[in-house]
Amino acid sequence: MSELAAQLTDSALAARYADQEFSLDVVNDVLAVQLAHRSVRKYLDGPVTDDHLKAMIAAAQSASTTSNLQPWSVVAIRDPERKARLAALAAAQEFIVEAPLFLVWVADLGRMRRLAVREERPLDGADYLESTLIAFIDTALAAQNAVVAAESLGLGVVFVGAIRNHPEEVAAELGLPQHAIATFGLAVGVPDPIEQAGIKPRLPQPAVLHHERYDDVSADAHISGYDQRLNGYYARYDLAGDWSERVLKRLAGPHSLSGRHRLREALERLGLPSR
Repeated sequence: MSELAAQLTDSALAARYADQEFSLDVVNDVLAVQLAHRSVRKYLDGPVTDDHLKAMIAAAQSASTTSNLQPWSVVAIRDPERKARLAALAAAQEFIVEAPLFLVWVADLGRMRRLAVREERPLDGADYLESTLIAFIDTALAAQNAVVAAESLGLGVVFVGAIRNHPEEVAAELGLPQHAIATFGLAVGVPDPIEQAGIKPRLPQPAVLHHERYDDVSADAHISGYDQRLNGYYARYDLAGDWSERVLKRLAGPHSLSGRHRLREALERLGLPSR
C-alpha cells in the first residue's frame, strides 16, 4: 500500500467514525476503497463502459451465495426514457435519470422455478419465507461486491431502495417474470467532484460489536455520542436531525414507509408467497 493510500485510509477512517483518534493497524488497498465509500448522486458526462459493467458483474458473481442457488439477476438500464419512468416510480429522484448506468437488482426465484417446470420436478420449498430471504440476502451480497468493484475503478454509486415503492409497476417496466422482484436500484457514474457529499459517520464499533454475548446496555450507551457527531455532520450540509430522530421518523408507521408497507401483498402477487 502506498503512503498516499495509507494517508487516504486514515482520513477515511477519521470521517467514518467522526473520530480523529480511531485507527487500524491492518490496512490494504481493498480496505482503502471500502472505508472511503460514500453515496454519489452527481455525475460527470463520462460513460460507464461495458468493460466496467462486466467487471462489476464478475465481482457480484464472486460473492457468497446460499447452496450455490444464485437466486438473483440484474437489469442494466441506459435508456433515458426507461430511467425516467423508473425514477418516477422511485420517489422522482432525478439522479436516476442523470446517472449513465442504472442497475436494478432482482431477487429471482423464477430461474429455478422454470428449471423445475422443465424437469417436471416439485419446488414447493420456494414458497416459503426462507427462500425469499435467501433471494434478498444473496442479491444484497452480490450488489455490495459490485459496489466495491465500481468504486475501485473510480466510479461512484448510490443504492435506491425506493425502487420498492411500486414493485408491481417496476416489474412490468422491466418485464420481470413471475417469482422475481426488484429489490433495489444502483445508480452508477463518474463522480462529479463539485458534489457536496462526504463520508457519513457510522455508529461507533462498540455500539454494534458484541463479544460472546449481546450486551444492549453497553452498546446503547454509545448512541447519544453518535447522535452528536452525526448532527455535526448533517449541519455541514444544512440538514437537520440526528440518528435517533431520523430512525424514529423513518419507522414511525405505515405512512413513513413510502408505500412499502404493502410489500408482503406485492410479493404474493409477483409469485413469492413467503409463507
